[in-house]
Amino acid sequence: MTPHPQKRVPSFGEAFSELEKITEELEDKDLDLDKAIEKFERGLALAQQLKTKLRGVEQRVEKIRKKFETLELPEEAAGEEVEET
Repeated sequence: MTPHPQKRVPSFGEAFSELEKITEELEDKDLDLDKAIEKFERGLALAQQLKTKLRGVEQRVEKIRKKFETLELPEEAAGEEVEET
């Protein structure tokens, strides 16, 4: 028995583009009801993937921001004030 190949997860840009395309297709009034339901379901799955990816990116950005927030700048370490011009 051969293993089933894993489906490739689309990149953020690919998923977003596909979701945009599905949205346009759903706005088409000539779309068959069964096809519309299939596209709607796929659109929801893509939206969930995008939401999950964005959450991960937000957490990563927050972690990076906190890391750099705790670093002292050279001027602060020496107790010098920085002149603003």
